[in-house]
Amino acid sequence: MAAPSPTPLLKDELDIVIPTIRNLDFLEMWRPFFQQYHLIIVQDGDPSKTINVPQGFDYELYNRNDINRILGPKASCISFKDSACRCFGYMVSKKKYIYTIDDDCFVAKDPSGKEINALEQHIKNLLSPSTPLFFNTLYDPYRDGADFVRGYPFSMREGVPTAVSHGLWLNIPDYDAPTQLVKPRERNTRYVDAVMTIPKGTLFPMCGMNLGFDRELIGPAMYFGLMGDGQPIGRYDDMWAGWCIKVICDHLGLGVKTGLPYIWHSKASNPFVNLRKEYKGIYWQEEIIPFFQAATLPKECTTVQQCYLELSKQVKAKLGKVDDYFIKLSDAMVTWIEAWDELNPSGAAAAADVKVKK
Repeated sequence: MAAPSPTPLLKDELDIVIPTIRNLDFLEMWRPFFQQYHLIIVQDGDPSKTINVPQGFDYELYNRNDINRILGPKASCISFKDSACRCFGYMVSKKKYIYTIDDDCFVAKDPSGKEINALEQHIKNLLSPSTPLFFNTLYDPYRDGADFVRGYPFSMREGVPTAVSHGLWLNIPDYDAPTQLVKPRERNTRYVDAVMTIPKGTLFPMCGMNLGFDRELIGPAMYFGLMGDGQPIGRYDDMWAGWCIKVICDHLGLGVKTGLPYIWHSKASNPFVNLRKEYKGIYWQEEIIPFFQAATLPKECTTVQQCYLELSKQVKAKLGKVDDYFIKLSDAMVTWIEAWDELNPSGAAAAADVKVKK
């Protein structure tokens, strides 16, 4: 096993957020890479169940009772019995960066057999600029051994700050239920050694199982929606957040990267259960995607909170016609921002300060 760097990158500036319903034995495999970081564990399901965390990790654990106690009536915006509950961890974190991973994800190996330090690669992605305004055919120009190609405008080579690093997965692909059903044995064995910036104006299906982001730049928009218990839909939590953040990043001049790092996704969820969760979403996404593709934000929206509240109004006005669920979701988006600002008053003050300066 490759030894992790003696002084981990951003050791005191990054939290690892893990949603779970089970004992976190999977952390043993990640110990060389995660042990020096702080973990925020969001326990879903029965709050009376005891979750075991391997010894030696620095962590705080929140269950549903804690969420209700901390947020009070606003806890209604945090999903129950769905991995969307992880976004509560984003809200209570006090760090600049977040890495979130699912508990069925293990350390992957690159083609040479070396174990991949996924966290280190996410940090590299987040600490280097993005190029959403003009595509570089050599992918990430800031990577060692790469640069901007001939014809790339010099005025754009500085890039923009990177808000999100979207990692990928070997073994079990992140497929929807219909694809799972027709390709039950398909496995992703393709390791593509590349990172690229998703161009401005282009949406993408964000997966939350291997994801890093700059909480200060985009955190208030990383809301994983109303999913799971009591809701007509599941498994669209990370994608909803991805569509929202991309519209906001495009508006505020921030970047989103996708590609490396890979993790090993160990088990496929039940496609029949997934189909029940996704059923409405499969229909609704045909309306949701054009909505986000057409969404624009006024120039008066200069903070993530302002952008997100404006987006919530548009969700209510346009997607509310598709189903009443989106009216409820729009209200939850507002509640989420109110709760975020209550728990992060300095961020709310900074947002207000930006508004005044403008």
